[in-house]
Amino acid sequence: MTPKITTHVLSVTKHLLIFAAVIAIWEAAAAIGLIDVILLPEPHAIAGSIWELYVEDRTIYRHFAVTFYEAFAGFVVGGALGLALAIGSSLNDGFRRYVSPYAILLNVTPGLALTPIVIAWFGFGYSSKIALGAIVCFFPIFVNTLIALTRTDEETLEMFRSMGASKSQTFWKLRVPAALPMIFAGFKIAITTALVGAVVAEFSQATAGIGVLMQRLSFALDMSAAIAALLSMSLLGLILFTLIEVLDDRVVFWRRTGRMDAVSRRRRDRWSNDRGPRSGNSNGRRKSG
Repeated sequence: MTPKITTHVLSVTKHLLIFAAVIAIWEAAAAIGLIDVILLPEPHAIAGSIWELYVEDRTIYRHFAVTFYEAFAGFVVGGALGLALAIGSSLNDGFRRYVSPYAILLNVTPGLALTPIVIAWFGFGYSSKIALGAIVCFFPIFVNTLIALTRTDEETLEMFRSMGASKSQTFWKLRVPAALPMIFAGFKIAITTALVGAVVAEFSQATAGIGVLMQRLSFALDMSAAIAALLSMSLLGLILFTLIEVLDDRVVFWRRTGRMDAVSRRRRDRWSNDRGPRSGNSNGRRKSG
């Protein structure tokens, strides 16, 4: 076992021991009456509710899928709008002066305050949840993209100019690749805020979704099942964040040595395979001549 793997195993073991200790203390406190189990159930009761939601009744899956769709669709809409406006603002100072104040105004307005208006505009279906998710996730993507596209290394920019690169080449070959790490950082923030926006809209008015399920269970004082639904919401946020993390790893591969080496080998092999038959044909033509 390599030192790196050993260190990773020790780190995971420490986290598991800390988690087990917390659960044991929680169970003991509930057993001796230090915790009101009606408001904060024991861990084994929450585990039983998780089993019921996922295995016995299987009621969680429909709500899970609804919230996932609302959050991801809101992220796509808000992200597309944020990227488009940020790119336009980075290319035109006048456009930026007119757009930035409205983007800031939208950001400082609490999403919770917008919920009744958004529902009145878009109705009680999926549209209002997607719209609120898009609104609250727009600003992180807009700001991160705009800052990243307007902060380019001057020496590299001067090198592109000296080589006669056009504005389009400079933008796509220099500004965009340099901005990608910060853009993906904005994506990671935005995907979780899109989930928050969708769930807040579900709290206000919806017939399905994890927010609706958790609200119903809380009103019924089934706190173990409500906490199980809350943990499901956390799981959904982790899945969405991991999707962006995987995409980040694939697109911005040069930040990680292992990914950089793998991509370099793959491109080198593809380049060699593309040149191999041509070289053979060229030699064959020389011999026949």
